[in-house]
Amino acid sequence: MKNYNKPLIAVLPLVDKDRDSFWMLPGYFDGVTEAGGLPVMLSLTSDPSDIKEIAETFDGFIFTGGPDVAPEIYGEEIQVDNLETCPERDAMEVPLLKEVVELDKPVLGICRGLQFINAVLGGTLYQDLPTQKEPGSEIKIKHSQEAPYDKPCHEVHLFKDASLYKLLSKHELLSGEDGVSLKVNSCHHQGIKKLAPGLRPMAQSPDNLIEAFEMPDKEFIWAVQWHPEFMQKVDEASNRIFEEFIEHCKRA
Repeated sequence: MKNYNKPLIAVLPLVDKDRDSFWMLPGYFDGVTEAGGLPVMLSLTSDPSDIKEIAETFDGFIFTGGPDVAPEIYGEEIQVDNLETCPERDAMEVPLLKEVVELDKPVLGICRGLQFINAVLGGTLYQDLPTQKEPGSEIKIKHSQEAPYDKPCHEVHLFKDASLYKLLSKHELLSGEDGVSLKVNSCHHQGIKKLAPGLRPMAQSPDNLIEAFEMPDKEFIWAVQWHPEFMQKVDEASNRIFEEFIEHCKRA
């Protein structure tokens, strides 16, 4: 039985190998706190019993941004020379995600989190977008912007049958002539190549890269390629994403 009032949210840590440290961007915590949740940064562990207890204890999980997803997770060998992976994160996050999905706990994936969830559930990734992605249109999208990161750098198209469209259109937060566009920031060089079975796209960039997805048969599994944790102080749509996540965590 819970003995706390707010949903308890596990936030996967960011890792600085050079400083031998775990750290956190305040926007992850601020987004959760302002939406009514209680965020807790996890340490890293590969112990199965600890991972199981974490999965059972927390009400929701944020799979954060960070290093590249190791190609072995989606059944490939390294094909480019600019990958920066974190085996310690992968060793914890793979079994943790599987436990959480099995328990039907709410999950929000951000940037690496989107790529990671897709890879673990059976999808594949572009290991390096600039060198591997076939152009899908004449439009050139800058997927890795310079600071400041709270400013949008391109738009994404939202699919009208998806939950993200229903949420943001209800609050009149979409733009564009067709009313289905959202301005987002972008800080990544990997991306979804093949979407995993069971996932449904929610948003797509003008060069046809899937930028958000959901898992419709679960309580709440959403992931976005952009960074609402950088924009939540100045962008209502980012806050709405955190709020929707926390609302589902309250039911856990």
